[in-house]
Amino acid sequence: MILDQDGNISIITQEKATIVELVKKIQAIYPKFKNNNIIVTLTSLSPLGLQDILEFLELSNRHRATKHSFVIVSDKVKLEDVPDEIVVVPTEQEAYDIIEMEEMERDLEF
Repeated sequence: MILDQDGNISIITQEKATIVELVKKIQAIYPKFKNNNIIVTLTSLSPLGLQDILEFLELSNRHRATKHSFVIVSDKVKLEDVPDEIVVVPTEQEAYDIIEMEEMERDLEF
């Protein structure tokens, strides 16, 4: 797991371990970046299925409830199959765009 910081955005990149191991690692170190927006980049993992994405659902819901963004980057999942409760985009640039839009919505109190 690689952890980078870009302003108020924590970028977590996973290259080797399983999704379940990654979710456990993120939960263990969550206090370090609980006040940041989070991007989880899974583009180097394959195969990747809907069930793998759903492993992040609890973490995503908890983080989004605190008025912060949680975005997963993966181009290996059919986006139409992903539930609305979790945000998945195919590129890191789109993740930044989503965070920017969500921050504007929070500023406008949507």
